Amino acid sequence: MQKINLTGLSPEQIEYVSTLEKVVENQQIRINQLTELLIKSQKALYGQSSEKRRYVLGEDNCQISLFNEAEVEANNKAEEPTVQTIVAAHTRKPKRTREELAQTVPVVEVVCDLDEDKRSCVICQADLRYLGKEHVRDELEIIPAQVRVLRYIRFNYVCTVCEKETGDANIVKAPVPAPVMKRSLASPSTVAYVMYQKYANGMPLYRQEKDWANQGVTLSRATLANWIIRPSHEWLEPMYNTIQKHLIGEPLIHADETVLQVLKEPGRKATTESRMWVYTSGRSPTPAVLFEYQPTRSGQHARRFLEGFSGYLQTDYSDKKVIMIFYEFSIESYDLEA
Repeated sequence: MQKINLTGLSPEQIEYVSTLEKVVENQQIRINQLTELLIKSQKALYGQSSEKRRYVLGEDNCQISLFNEAEVEANNKAEEPTVQTIVAAHTRKPKRTREELAQTVPVVEVVCDLDEDKRSCVICQADLRYLGKEHVRDELEIIPAQVRVLRYIRFNYVCTVCEKETGDANIVKAPVPAPVMKRSLASPSTVAYVMYQKYANGMPLYRQEKDWANQGVTLSRATLANWIIRPSHEWLEPMYNTIQKHLIGEPLIHADETVLQVLKEPGRKATTESRMWVYTSGRSPTPAVLFEYQPTRSGQHARRFLEGFSGYLQTDYSDKKVIMIFYEFSIESYDLEA
């Protein structure tokens, strides 16, 4: 900003001009901040990345580039993990035996031996006697995912005696395992893999589509979506209902709900807050945990989910700091601050 020439002005005028300059300077700073925020918002709205929150809100000022992440994160002084720390980092035992490790991670011995023509002494040419073996080192190996086609071949048999006596062939066919999806190439392992990548590793279907293509298999996002939805309705939903019936029979249930945003939900804006409800049993020989999506936090959702429940339901309501206990759906509230 260009400075104003104050020569010949009275002290009152100089003070007034200085005040105006400070106001203009503060406004310019605010304009620059808003301009920067607008640029970030435009990049987040029209850019290629869908993970925009930390970039837009400025929560991550040290954002790492995709291409130099390895160089930035590299640390020569970082301690190398051992087999014990990888397999059982949650335990406090300083060392585990190989038998204990074999229960979780298989151990394959790589035998390094001398060729038969080299089992002689280089000094006197006498035959060498076996002395023993030593443990040199351990390495953690990963086997990449492999794709193959399982082709089910069924054997059929016929009774020759019945065929001779009656003229009718008594054919017996070998049993075949039921498919996870009828008229589909999906196997239980592929369905589980797609679900695991999607919900445990957070990998969107368009990335999974490219990953399958890299392995030589062309699968569309629609196909992958079907592999999630259809088995969920046909196999997981009955299991969900069975667990719910078991949960309703428990004497104590804990419940809570948390905010969830759903994009492209019919009839609702993307900014509308939805809720994910969770119900879990207390101390039980067969513990159970169930999640249920609902568009609101209305208590009617809990009443519908827990229909037929006769016990204690404990949940915290952090806004009012109360614990609400439902016994046969008669509600008592206890103020924690009282």
